[in-house]
Amino acid sequence: MIYYLPHLILSMISAIGFGIIFNAPRKALFHCGVVGMAGWFVYIVMIDSGVDVVQAAFCGAFIVAIIGHIMAKRYKTPIIVYIVAGIIPLVPGGTAYDAMRHVASNDYSNAIPLAMKAFIIASSIAMGLVFAEVLVQFVLKITKGLRSQKKI
Repeated sequence: MIYYLPHLILSMISAIGFGIIFNAPRKALFHCGVVGMAGWFVYIVMIDSGVDVVQAAFCGAFIVAIIGHIMAKRYKTPIIVYIVAGIIPLVPGGTAYDAMRHVASNDYSNAIPLAMKAFIIASSIAMGLVFAEVLVQFVLKITKGLRSQKKI
């Protein structure tokens, strides 16, 4: 468990830092950090368990979106505040940087796999956010229908 502590602290700091950069409200910064930390925790635990990086990024983004929805509802803040800051730890910036470094040195045979990996991870993050949004809307529609049936 002590292995995960630096991961949790640094992912929280990075999410808070990007919350500041993206002008998130001050009262929401700590919550942005919690959202980013939760997504990274799911990601790193899955990676350590031997799960593929694409699936781990999807699940991390899914958790970011679900917790972001909960925080947005609880603190009456737009969900985008939490999701944008929360996905930052998951973004494959190092892989994209390595791909561009290989392109700059005309090493295209190594650049293409790295660029594809970064693209696929980024796509899985986007899919995780979309799937969570669909799930939340589905649950809200069902609960709204159940509430309206009880009133009749």
